[in-house]
Amino acid sequence: MNEKKTIVVALGGNAITQQDEEGNIYQQFANTRRSMAGVLELVEMGHRLLITHGNGPQIGNEMIRVELSAKVVPRLPLGVLVGDTQGGMGYMLEQCLLNVMHDRGIKREAACIVTQMLVDRNDPALKNPTKFVGPFYDKPRAEELAQTQGWIVKEDPGRGWRRVVPSPVPREIVAKKAIQLLVENGVIVIAAGGGGIPVYLESNGWLEGVDAVIDKDLASAVLGNGVGADEMVILTGIDKVALNFGKPNQTFLDRLTAAEARKYLSEGQFPAGSMGPKIQAALNFLENGGKRVVIASIEQSAAAAHGRAGTVIVA
Repeated sequence: MNEKKTIVVALGGNAITQQDEEGNIYQQFANTRRSMAGVLELVEMGHRLLITHGNGPQIGNEMIRVELSAKVVPRLPLGVLVGDTQGGMGYMLEQCLLNVMHDRGIKREAACIVTQMLVDRNDPALKNPTKFVGPFYDKPRAEELAQTQGWIVKEDPGRGWRRVVPSPVPREIVAKKAIQLLVENGVIVIAAGGGGIPVYLESNGWLEGVDAVIDKDLASAVLGNGVGADEMVILTGIDKVALNFGKPNQTFLDRLTAAEARKYLSEGQFPAGSMGPKIQAALNFLENGGKRVVIASIEQSAAAAHGRAGTVIVA
């Protein structure tokens, strides 16, 4: 990775709020600072960077706040809450990145762009909620909340039960040209946070919001292809992609071709609720001009930046 490249770094929601934590603002800032290790390595290597992030834990908490305060203040729709989390989390990422760059004597600008993402208003996913958001519950508590609050809940395999919301397929970044202009001028851009705010085009050309949460990794691929990125780094909760994950015959993979990844995906090796969207995002990115994808843990991000950790997927 010696030549200067345009790289999308996709941070999982656990980069900012971890499963076993309360998720207060002090913990979120501490986690965000730690998540900058791999980003900082790429900055020091001189690459052009775009940073995306998930918002699953945060958006679920925002929805709970809205519901609890409904008798006091007007409700906010889910699409607006996605915008709110983009701003708040983007602020944390931008500030933490600027601070760690300051400590290393790096003079680079960073900017957060609250991003709208075009989706299809007739996407079937809007009627079939699958995106996990908010805290984890045991089954009895989740079923109680579903009955008393009207939530739709599903099991997040191996982790617990969570609320789910609609998650349409991302199509195009609205502010693509503005983001590309910033990146080409050396600005580190934080964009498409939480997958971007889902919007669709009315017949008169107006944009209209959708109450949904887009998958962050699929959105990262759209963002990367939209600005002509060379590589995408997906930082998540595991060190490497595995076959037969969690089973006695589990096998970690150092390298995959797109054809191999597609084959394993079709065989059900990568479940829809966990690794599936990441592999699909990698395939989308590679099929539309991207050259390389790395999937690694946040803890291994610095080593992954130098090609010493994670799973590499190539076209």
